[in-house]
Amino acid sequence: MQYLLTSFILVAMPLLSNMQMDVPGTVLNCCEGDILLLLDSSGSVSSYEFSRLLRFVTDLLSPFSLGQGHVRVALLQVSTNPRLEFGLGVHKTQGDLKKALLGTKQLLGDTNTEAALRLAQQHLARAQSEQEPALPKVLLWLTDGVEPGNVDGLMSELKTDGAAVLAVSTGHGNYKVLRRSVTPPVDSHLHFVDIDDISLITEDLREAIIELIRVERLRVVHVSSHSAVLQWRSVLSADTGYYQLRYNCVRKTEREHQSGGRTRCTGQQHKRTLPGDSSREELTNLQPDTTYTASLTPESNQQFLNTLSVTFTTLPEVTSPAVVSVSDSGPHQVRVSWAPLQPAVQRYRVEYGIIPSGRVQTVTLHSHQNSTLLTGLEPATTYLVTVSALHATGKEKSMSVKACTQEAALPALADLQLTPIGQEAVQIEWRGHKADLRGYWLSWQAENTQRPSKPLLSSVYLPPGIQHLTHHATRSRVCVSPVYRSGRGDGICCMTEKQTDTVNWGQ
Repeated sequence: MQYLLTSFILVAMPLLSNMQMDVPGTVLNCCEGDILLLLDSSGSVSSYEFSRLLRFVTDLLSPFSLGQGHVRVALLQVSTNPRLEFGLGVHKTQGDLKKALLGTKQLLGDTNTEAALRLAQQHLARAQSEQEPALPKVLLWLTDGVEPGNVDGLMSELKTDGAAVLAVSTGHGNYKVLRRSVTPPVDSHLHFVDIDDISLITEDLREAIIELIRVERLRVVHVSSHSAVLQWRSVLSADTGYYQLRYNCVRKTEREHQSGGRTRCTGQQHKRTLPGDSSREELTNLQPDTTYTASLTPESNQQFLNTLSVTFTTLPEVTSPAVVSVSDSGPHQVRVSWAPLQPAVQRYRVEYGIIPSGRVQTVTLHSHQNSTLLTGLEPATTYLVTVSALHATGKEKSMSVKACTQEAALPALADLQLTPIGQEAVQIEWRGHKADLRGYWLSWQAENTQRPSKPLLSSVYLPPGIQHLTHHATRSRVCVSPVYRSGRGDGICCMTEKQTDTVNWGQ
């Protein structure tokens, strides 16, 4: 009796060892999506085959991280009256999922695949309406190859709704039906295998599923010349662990070497510890035009999660002209020059406008030009001129200067006439340009009979509306000058002299 008991234990131990499907040490936090298992539970499937199929899917799904934001699994049994054994999102840990799968009881009955597919459609549609944004969907069909019925139309509808269909058949019949049902590529999405060899396809089928529901967990959402922002889907919380972030430069780009960059990639690794509820981190003080690699390791006291990594390249240094100068200034123009010319610049943009709030005008120049003449400017006016270097990356950097135009030559007096009024006086009339006119400056120089060496000088400022004046016709020199906002223009002078019959005048 003892011998029989010992023999039973020795025989049973390998079987128990095979059934022990512990969760792997590393969980794949790479994916997000819904997986619906369509399992043939009809009477055409032997109990041995049914149990092996359950162990197969348990092993197949064991590395995935489960729950909201990760992978959700549902099981639908195919029989005379198909049954949803458990829905998506019901089991949030690998332990619960394993227990539910291995504890599933076979329904037996007929292979009513058509009714099962309708039920699958309803469940996926209901689950999808609760998700924002929409998640990838996978239908994994596990069958013994027995005639499934008219499933072409239903499978086509499922694929139209966005579900990817994969199939595993433990028989060798209905190849054409299965081939039409699966989503391309057929080579990786359709497997025919003997039930005792089914474990051989586990890794290949898992990789096919990962390709369908993979999400970019660690990605670069912003990069500049000296910084980068990393973002990931949080798989931890503040209470369940923390993240170890490591990053280092890999190499300077060829463009940076050609431009004579002085900095070099040392390969020194930087390390940061981040809270478990974080999902974003900015890396600063990076070298421009340099390739970096970053890795993020979730450290959890509950499970081991795989390390995520990403490689990125910082943008080239965005520099502006080091020197901007102004020359050839005139009343209506200035020349703006800058240096040095930079090989990474695609073009230059020059913007200029009157300070403080004049209309801004723009000139765009090729990258080989380092000066331009700005024309059509206002005289005696201060402009703000900005030169921007525009890089191919879309970045730009600028430098501004003030530029002042010269005063314009002021218009001279247009005309001056003296008209005698009797024997004692003369009327002085003049005409000037009205633009920007502020008034007139009239002066005369009369003869001093007392001290001939010192003539008598007189002057008066007249508003712009007065353009004539009566003056006693003693011998004197009369001058009239226009006065503008920015100064006095050239005047005209005439001599008056009292005579018996007329008054003479001359310029």
